[in-house]
Amino acid sequence: MMKLPTIIFLLFSLILCVKSQNWLRDSARFVKEAGQGAGDMWRAYRDMREANYKNSDKYFHARGNYDAARRGPGGAWAARVISDGREFFQGGSSGRGVEDSRADQFANRWGRSGKDPNFFRPPGLPSKY
Repeated sequence: MMKLPTIIFLLFSLILCVKSQNWLRDSARFVKEAGQGAGDMWRAYRDMREANYKNSDKYFHARGNYDAARRGPGGAWAARVISDGREFFQGGSSGRGVEDSRADQFANRWGRSGKDPNFFRPPGLPSKY
């Protein structure tokens, strides 16, 4: 017959094993979502450059963040890191100004929150985008 401390140890070990498997599965999902979200951000940037359409940058900011965040927590994390990093590094060196950076960040948060990026869509932007 097993003693109580042995039973408790075995139960505790089993719980840790199950928890670690969940953690590994959840971590792998997060990393996958982050990679897919980074791809969504890249696609929005590429489309923005290709469209080269006046006053469309906020739309592409919102759309990239929206698409990435829909992937899940990993995608939302990637969108936040990429958006915040871009604004931080471009901030003073691009000559765009603080107000434009704030407007970009507003569009970024709008998209990440799940709101429709078409709110920022400029009239006449080809439907391809």
